[in-house]
Amino acid sequence: MLEEVERWLSTRSWSLADRPLHTVLAAKHGTGQTISVVLPALDEEETVGDIVAAIRHDLVEQVPLVDEIVVVDSGSTDRTSEVAAAAGARVEHRDGILTRVAPVPGKGEVLWRSLLVTRGDIVCFIDADLKEFSSDFVTGIVGPLLTDPDIALVKGMYDRPLGDAAGQGGRVTELVARPLLNLHWPQLAGFVQPLGGEYAARRSLLEQLPFPVGYGVELGMLVDSLHLVGLDALAQVDVGVRKHRHQDGQALGRMAAAIYRTAQLRLARGHLVRPCLTQFERVEDGFEPRTYSVDTEERPPMVEIAEYAARKVA
Repeated sequence: MLEEVERWLSTRSWSLADRPLHTVLAAKHGTGQTISVVLPALDEEETVGDIVAAIRHDLVEQVPLVDEIVVVDSGSTDRTSEVAAAAGARVEHRDGILTRVAPVPGKGEVLWRSLLVTRGDIVCFIDADLKEFSSDFVTGIVGPLLTDPDIALVKGMYDRPLGDAAGQGGRVTELVARPLLNLHWPQLAGFVQPLGGEYAARRSLLEQLPFPVGYGVELGMLVDSLHLVGLDALAQVDVGVRKHRHQDGQALGRMAAAIYRTAQLRLARGHLVRPCLTQFERVEDGFEPRTYSVDTEERPPMVEIAEYAARKVA
C-alpha cells in the first residue's frame, strides 16, 4: 500500500463514535448547510418505507438534521412510490425530471437527475433496498462534511454479510472494483466499500462530475473526485453492517462489465471494440447465450445543463 494511503487511512477513516449526533447537529447549525437525502428506487416497496420512516423520525422530527428526503422512482411497477410517500418522502419520478433528455435505465441516471430536484448543500445517497436500516448511516456519512470544510465526499464502510456468511457480500467489489483501483488508481486502495451506495458529497462537487448512467456510477465518481479535489478531500466512515437484497450471479456479471467499462473510459477515453457481454443460461437442450449491452453512456456534469444553471440563478 502506498505511504500516502496509509496516512490517509489514519486521518480520513473514522467511526460513528468520532462524531456523536449532537456534534454533527451543532456543526449544521453553525455552518447553516442544508442536507438532502436521496433514495434511488426501483421496485423496492418492501424496504423503502422503513428507510424513509427511520430517517424522518430520527433526523427530521426528533433531531432537525435532514432538510428533505427525496425518493426518485426510476420506473417501479410495484407500490414503491406510494409506500415512500406514505412514509414521509417527497417522490419524484425519473421520467418527469429534465424531460427534454430522454431517460435511460440505470442507477447513475437517477442519481444525476436527482440533483435537479433537490436543494441541499450536501446530498446524501442511500440505497432503497437496505434491511434493518439505521439512521446512523446518514449521520455517519454527513458528519465529516459538516465538521470539516476540507472534506468533499464521504463513503460509508461496513460489513456486508451474504446470507449467514459474514463478510462475503460485495463480490463485484472484491473481484472487479478493488483490483482495478489497486492497479490503476492506487491512491483509492484504502476505500473499504468503493462501490457502496451509501455516501454523501457537497453539491459543489457533484455538479462538476460526469455520471455514468448505470452501475459504474460509484467507481466513476470516486475516480473523478480524486482527480478533481484530491485524496485528502475524500473520506470514509464505519457505519456498522449493511444488509440488503443480493443479486444473482448473472446480474453481478453485467454489473462487473459496466464497472470495467467505466474504468476503461477513464483510463484511455478510448473506444471499446464491442461494448457487450454474453452470458449463458441452461435450457432444456444445453446452454443458450444471452447478450446484453454494457452501459457506455455518461451524463455530463450538471453545471453544463441549462435548466440547472437557470435554477441556481432563480
